[in-house]
Amino acid sequence: MKDIKEQPQVQNFIDGSFERNGHAAMDVISPVDGSVISSLPLSTNLDVDKAVQSALKAFPEWSALTLKERVQIFFKYRTLLEKYCDELTQLVQLENGKTYGEAKAEVEKSIELCEFAVSMPQIVVNEIQEVSKGVECRIERKPLGVVASITPFNFPNMVPHWTMPNALVLGNTMVMKPSELVPLSTMRMAELLKEAGLPDGVFNIVNGGKEVVESLCDHPKIEAISFVGSTKVAKIVYQRAAGSLKRCVALGGAKNHLLVLPDANPEMTASNVVASMSGCAGQRCMAASVMVGVDQVQGIIDRMVEETKAIVPGENLGSVISAEAKKRIEDYITEAENNGAKVLVDGRNTTVSGKEGGFYVGPTIIDYVTTDMSVAREEIFGPVISIIRAKNLDEALAIENGSNYGNAAAVFTQSGGLAKQVMEKASAGMIGVNIGVPVPREPFSFGGWNESKFGVGDITGRSSIEFWTQNKKTTTKWNPEAQVNWMS
Repeated sequence: MKDIKEQPQVQNFIDGSFERNGHAAMDVISPVDGSVISSLPLSTNLDVDKAVQSALKAFPEWSALTLKERVQIFFKYRTLLEKYCDELTQLVQLENGKTYGEAKAEVEKSIELCEFAVSMPQIVVNEIQEVSKGVECRIERKPLGVVASITPFNFPNMVPHWTMPNALVLGNTMVMKPSELVPLSTMRMAELLKEAGLPDGVFNIVNGGKEVVESLCDHPKIEAISFVGSTKVAKIVYQRAAGSLKRCVALGGAKNHLLVLPDANPEMTASNVVASMSGCAGQRCMAASVMVGVDQVQGIIDRMVEETKAIVPGENLGSVISAEAKKRIEDYITEAENNGAKVLVDGRNTTVSGKEGGFYVGPTIIDYVTTDMSVAREEIFGPVISIIRAKNLDEALAIENGSNYGNAAAVFTQSGGLAKQVMEKASAGMIGVNIGVPVPREPFSFGGWNESKFGVGDITGRSSIEFWTQNKKTTTKWNPEAQVNWMS
């Protein structure tokens, strides 16, 4: 296995080869201890065009393969993900700051995503029907061509696997732009795809910042683009991609509400809420951000405070991504406190012995938050939960539905009837009942509502088949004796 601490310079991956051509560069910093672990090229429009031309060249031969032939490569690739699981896990730890367990779970999810992709021959079945005597209609799913995927920092291994396996298995070729903060996992992914036998040019990587994103949105030969990141940037990407007549789905941020009712199981609820808030250092768009406590839930809140005592930064709580993120999160906490909220557990000014240069925020619980406070409305993306008190379920639902976001909502209760009300009325694309992180598993797709998603369809699960393909309809008549009607 490679020495995980000795990372090469980040390079673009174009036409099956790594390259780096005298670009301006930026440091890649590990949030674990603040050390510089690599250097990333700030690519230009010319690099994007070179990658697109490579993908265009590879498309005819790749798309001409049968679905079953393309899938065989991903069977091999999935095996390589298993073989190098420990290395890939450590790589996620190094560049993102997750704990080992969280990073391994991310890689295991990537393996599951590949398993869905290789099941496509059993899922994508052409439709055929005799629509009139002697006349048949047929629908086939065809790839779009060259597609692009822009991925975020918080899941450097998993989110690329939301898009890459499905899009490629369905016959497209791809240009991927990873977050400039976590480019190493994607580079290793390219190496493993090549080892699995993926033809040159089918998958390409262009590293960089804003210029690369804009170039991907504008390039006339890119047919579709997916994006995962903040809502602010998701809006810009969606508008720009749609403006250049591309198919686009852009996933943005979230402000997930967990509604805790008085009859909720105290132990299960407290542990689930705290785990949802603190897992992956709160840097996931399905994290609990607001707990709406309905009526008498003080006992559950007390248990939550106790639960946080078992969370130790640097041990079972990873770092946040950067010094800027740490400051932003701590500023939110301070602002809430200054505006009258009560900080029950304070994660500010956290350092980890031996990793003093790392970027850590401890678990934080803020009580008596009001709906007008920033911590109640804006995405914090850290291990912080705000508690808003509500008199009844209707008021709690009004608070949840008042959010601009709509990724997830959850309810903790032992009443099936009350749970059903939340399932029906909460304005969110993913709902949990006694589950703090209601992420659907394959073949169910991931996708939110409101300002958590822009575009139609999803980029994962069954819904992704629609996004990454287009229908070709064929009508045939071979029987000259068939009755002549308006169709012929």
